[in-house]
Amino acid sequence: MRLIKLFIITVFVLGNNVLAQNIIRGIVYNENKIPLEGANVFIPMLVKGTSTNSSGEFELTGLPNGKFDIQISHIGYASQIVPVTLGKTQFELDVVLIPASVEAERVVVSTGYSTTQHQNAVKIEVLRLNEHHLIKSPNFMELLTTVPGIDMISKGNGVAKPVIRGLSMNDVLVLNNGVRFENYQYSNHHPLGIDEFGIETVEVIKGPASLLFGSDAIGGVLNFIKERPATVGKLEGDYNLQLFSNSLGMVNNLGFKVSDNQFHGGIRVGQKTHSDYLQGGGEFVPNSRFYEHSVKLNGGFNGKMLSTNIYYDYNMQKLGLVEEEAIDLIASRGRKPSLYYQQFGTHLVSQQSKIFLGKTKVDFNTSLQSTELAHLGNPNEYELQMRLTTLIYEAKVLFPSNPGNDYILGAQGVNQWNININNRETILLPNAFSSGYSIFGLAQRSFNRFRFQA
Repeated sequence: MRLIKLFIITVFVLGNNVLAQNIIRGIVYNENKIPLEGANVFIPMLVKGTSTNSSGEFELTGLPNGKFDIQISHIGYASQIVPVTLGKTQFELDVVLIPASVEAERVVVSTGYSTTQHQNAVKIEVLRLNEHHLIKSPNFMELLTTVPGIDMISKGNGVAKPVIRGLSMNDVLVLNNGVRFENYQYSNHHPLGIDEFGIETVEVIKGPASLLFGSDAIGGVLNFIKERPATVGKLEGDYNLQLFSNSLGMVNNLGFKVSDNQFHGGIRVGQKTHSDYLQGGGEFVPNSRFYEHSVKLNGGFNGKMLSTNIYYDYNMQKLGLVEEEAIDLIASRGRKPSLYYQQFGTHLVSQQSKIFLGKTKVDFNTSLQSTELAHLGNPNEYELQMRLTTLIYEAKVLFPSNPGNDYILGAQGVNQWNININNRETILLPNAFSSGYSIFGLAQRSFNRFRFQA
């Protein structure tokens, strides 16, 4: 902790410049110089965006100094990513979009900073969930199998684990919006714990490049990126419903979000319920039923020197276990797990802040996660109950540099507790505490079309 405090104090001493408020204005045209209405203009680093009016005009205010990638997109046109450097009060930006049936590259963030794919030394696959809305399955993981090199281990409708190039479970690192997700992933009977509600894209890193994230990412990295805030000045909402005939399943979620020039916030609630699914011959699989509900909250602030976002995720899953004991006791098809099932409840609170000090940028991220795992045999009879709590904190600074060069220095730490609750009959893992701290640095340099990273 002393190391983290010293690091932060050093950064604030270095950043002694006073920042001015910046404005970006512009017009988005098509190839015939006709203004495009409804084009999306988004700054991933600040998680802030707007859309063009009927004259193709847009405006973003209250922006700090610094270098940013602006992503401009419109349905039916190739997206453009425009790098800008803000250091004055107003920046004019006119963009021409070219018609295309295939979307161009996007800004990726899984490497720890925002950059375009071709500027990145690490290959990242980007899966946009709304492009795969026709693929409906009780298993969220089935969506990811459309990416080459990714498969899944399925233990029924409600449990599926990602497999990247033959490796799975503890060898695949899962990130929830950049936050390391810790929830007993050592077993193929345990669900991933992240649903598709409020997720816009999934970034996938495969192969040796994933070792940049630690030894537990030897197989790969999955980063589930949350949906964008509402367009500045608007209140947006949506409701989605899915029905499944085989399992008599229903999936629904409802979301609202609002945004202005400085503040944004949103809420999303979701539910999944499935009865025992049918197999060949019309017979049902006893205890393959499952139930899940989730709540997601977010809020953020963008100012002249500070951009911060706070997230809260709650997810509860009750998953029937298709075991011999359950098969003998269940004689009729049902929806609610009542015996021989596992229960996962996860709370995750995280904050991601960026402080702009002249040409220096500081990132400070923290997260606190608590996951409770319980196995029940007979109704209300706990066989196993334990809780995993994880505290993660990180601070890093991006130093001023010439165009094409990046220099980052940071420190991070993690504390983790596993506790068995209420003296249950089975002790699967002992009570334990672990902690770790590290200092890291990253240097990137570009030469024409080549980029070196160390």
